[in-house]
This record gives sequence, structure tokens and C-alpha cells, in this order.
Amino acid sequence: MAEKTNANIGFEKQLWDAACVLWGHIPAAEYRKVIIGLIFLRYISAAFDKQHQKLVDEGDGFEDDRDAYEMDNVFFVPEEARWSNIASKAHTPEIGTVIDNAMRAIESENKKLKNVLPKNYATPDLDKRILGDVVDIFTNNIDMSDTMASEDLLGRTYEYCIAQFAEKEGVGGGEFYTPSSVVKTLVSILRPFDNCRVYDCCCGSGGMFVQSEKFIEAHGHKRGSISVYGQEANPDTWKMAKMNMAIRGIDADLGPYNADTFTNDLHPTLKADFILANPPFNYHPWNQEKLLEDRRWKYGTPPAGNANYAWIQHMIHHLAPNGKIGLVLANGALSTQSSGEGNIRKNIIEDDLIEGIIAMPTQLFYSVTIPVTLWFITKGKKQSGKTLFIDASKEFVKVTNNNKLTEDNIAKIVASFVDREDKDYFCRLVPNDEIAAQDYNLSVSTYVEQEDTREKIDIVKLNAEIAETLLSDESANLTVAEDGLQAVRMFQEKPEGYFDAILMDIMMPVMDGLTATKTIRSLKRPDAETIPIIAMTANAFREDKEKCLAAGMNAHLAKPIKIENIKRILYEYCV
Repeated sequence: MAEKTNANIGFEKQLWDAACVLWGHIPAAEYRKVIIGLIFLRYISAAFDKQHQKLVDEGDGFEDDRDAYEMDNVFFVPEEARWSNIASKAHTPEIGTVIDNAMRAIESENKKLKNVLPKNYATPDLDKRILGDVVDIFTNNIDMSDTMASEDLLGRTYEYCIAQFAEKEGVGGGEFYTPSSVVKTLVSILRPFDNCRVYDCCCGSGGMFVQSEKFIEAHGHKRGSISVYGQEANPDTWKMAKMNMAIRGIDADLGPYNADTFTNDLHPTLKADFILANPPFNYHPWNQEKLLEDRRWKYGTPPAGNANYAWIQHMIHHLAPNGKIGLVLANGALSTQSSGEGNIRKNIIEDDLIEGIIAMPTQLFYSVTIPVTLWFITKGKKQSGKTLFIDASKEFVKVTNNNKLTEDNIAKIVASFVDREDKDYFCRLVPNDEIAAQDYNLSVSTYVEQEDTREKIDIVKLNAEIAETLLSDESANLTVAEDGLQAVRMFQEKPEGYFDAILMDIMMPVMDGLTATKTIRSLKRPDAETIPIIAMTANAFREDKEKCLAAGMNAHLAKPIKIENIKRILYEYCV
């Protein structure tokens, strides 16, 4: 057995490092179920043991009374499911069956966990010697005797392990985990209050609810003072959410089973004060053909090929008067005009529901690298006719393969959302008529000016260097094309390395210089990317500098020139 330690600080990583003993000894799909199940079982057993001892010490004979546990929000754990029984059989061939039976006994005693807990420990795929070693780690290395402190500590461990599973499993991980820094940003802006109703229509592992409880508790109110409603389609993820709620002591109504939110809404009459969600990005198919006349589509029927605006309208439908929504969506939803989505967005904006849009950094999620946006939708918003845009795309620190919002990043975003004052290169309060003039585009970059942090290029110096290189050989040849299209064809016809550089007039017949430059740069040959392409007319380059650089031009000559005098002027320029 491992040496006994008291892992009250930093035990999340210790648990993870130790639990990696299992990796490679069980299919990856079963791995997280094994560890999460043991975390849950160890925790509720510790909570039960503490309550049991308290009742014994009181001497009133209630230590075997189930109600004496439930009244203090403690699971009643039958004797065969207590950790002492499991620990004593850690290195027997039956340990897998012992744990499975423990899970069944807990489900039998606690109806809200029926068919929720994992019962895969007796599977032949799981080496029982390895399982016994893991049980030892839970027994000896992790102290959960102080359940009041451990409640949050274990919850953090649970979240930590979910995050690690997500990172290890790659894309699949995003199905059940939204990074806590993203959730905290949403919750800190929405600020749920006592006795409110909080809803997540695609709740994953329940992180939105956990953070909402944390927020209320941190502001001097009691845990459990909100009503929690959720729904999740994935059966394994739904079970994880149920366990997460139990670990946290959150009494959540997640429905009697997992179910698809669109076709089987488990909370049809709910009007929530706060809705937080991270729906699957660009989800399809979503059974649109069965829901064409659904009353939720107040602003227009969402297309079959993308559920983004189905999620948005589902949430608006479930929003109470003066309610608020905070959700995560891929950036495409901000500006798309496909299949009527632009018209739906227009109708929502004209109904004055969009309170704010926040552009987030890339690579925040384990499952996707594309940039995402936080949407805040409010009924009866205080500043009518205006929408706040925040560019938080640079508010992050790099952590391994992903980016993360720090506490300072979150505080800056939240303060700006509350203040609602314009800040250069960061946020701007925009009237809805300006949004309408932009064809109801909600892209943050349309309204918040981007700071140019690119290295400044000394065009004249670069041009001189390129020209000097061209003229270093007095025998250099010049080949003249009559138009841009001919220049492209001449480049294609000659072998790699034949031309040292291309001088391109921006205004040319048949094909203009910018198009010709783009065409050359797109050719599938190495020198197409590296050959210098120089704009011959300085004034035109200066006027259209961004277009020239975007097309792939490197520099310009300092003065207008005629084709027949190119070499002479180049030589004079360099001298």
C-alpha cells in the first residue's frame, strides 16, 4: 500500500497522476467512468461516515435512520457500499463485483440516482490488480474526513479530472466540459440571485450550475438557494451531471432521463430567470423536419443544416420577463445569411434582445480551436436600443495546448460589461440603427476598431534592397508582359528560379495587377510564394497599401516609371 498522506492541498493533480495507473489497462471510453465513479463513491462514503459518527455521539439511536442523513443532505450509504468494506477487499479477485454491488446498493437507497452510477468494475477488460491499486490510492492518499471542506475540494477534483479527460480524449471531451474560466465569465456577468431559476438546455456535466451556486455563496448567500433545471441528450454525460450535482449538494431537476432538447423538451412550461448554455457548435441534423411549426420559432424557422438559431430561440422561449441568457456560440452565427439565419438574427435584434456580444480568444476549448463568442440576451434590458461589443480575443494566457482566461482577464471583461463605456480597441456601445446599417452583422470587429500590432514595414528601404539585388548582376534581363494575364502565363511557362522578381503595375488591361499577384501567389510551386512582386506605381501603392499587401505584393518603386526605362530608373534609385 502507498504511504498514508494528508492531501488537503493540491490533491487534484496527485489524484490524476495516481489514477493514470489505469491508463492502458481499460478502454479509453470506460476510463473516465471508472475514475469518476470512484471519486463519487469515496466522497459520499466519507460524508456518510462523518454523519454516522455524529449521530452515534448524540446517542439518540438515529444512526441507522435514513431520514437523519437526508435531512442534512447526506446520502444514506448501506453497509455493503461503505468505503471501509471496499477498502478491505481491494486486493481480492472480487473487488470489481464488490464495487458494482456498492453502486447498486446506493442506487437502491437513493432513488434519484437510479441507473446513474457506473457499474463496469467487474468487466474482464479491467485488471483487478490495477483496480485494487487505485482503491488503495483513494483509501490512503486522499483525506475526505472533513466533508465540509472536502465538498468543494472534491468538486474541484471532479472538475479537474473532467478537464483532464477532455484534454486526453481530444474532440470528444468537449461534449461534457466547458472550461471553468468561460463559465465564470458568463456567470459573473449574469449575476444570478437568491430564489432564482437557472436553466441549461444542454447542460453537459453541469458546470454552469456549479459556478452559479459558487457565485451566490461567494456573495453571502446560502448554497441551494437557486432552483436548477437542465437537460442533456448524451446518456453518459447526463449521468456525470447527476453525480456532479450530488457531490456538490445541488438539488437539480435534470429530467428523469437523458433526452433531446428539441424533440423532447423535459421542461416545457419553464420560464427561467437565467439561462446559461454552451450548445454544440453548428449542430446538425437536429430533426428540423419534425418541428417546422414549433411555437419556439418566433423569429423564423431555423435551417435544417445548423441548429445555432434553434438553440437561441429555444432559450428565448424559456426566458422569464426580465430574464437573461448567456450562451457560447461559434463566430459564424454572428454574420451568417444562410438559409434565413440572417433574417432570424435581424428579427431578434429588432426586438431589442441583444444586450452584448463578447469575442473570446481562440483555443479555449478542448474540443475545438475555432474562435467563439459569448452572447448575452436580455428581456427588458436597461439600455434599450443599444448593444455592447467587447473584443476580448487577446485576454488570455497560454496553458499547455490551450488558452485560458485569468482572474484579471475575467475581471476586465466583467467590469467593461457593467460600465458599458467605450474603450479604444476593446469595447464599444453601438446603437441598433448602426447595426441595421451593417446588415445586422454582429461581428465584434465590425464595431470595435482593431489595434494594428503588426511590425511596421519600411517600404522604401525594403524596395531599395529588392531593387539592389535585381541590379547586382549587370547582365540582368527584363521580360515585359503587356497585361496581368500575360504576366501570369509567362511565370507559369518558365521553370522555377527563372525570374528574380516581378514588377507589376496595379492598373493593367485584361487582368489587373492585384488579381495577377493573387493568382501567382496561389500557384502550386515553391517560388510562387517567395518571388518578390513589386508594385511599379508608388502613388497607387500608397493609396491601396492594404489591398496590395493582402494581394501578396512586397513593396513598391519610389516613383512612377515607364516600362522602357525600368532598368535605368532602378539603377539610379539604388545608387
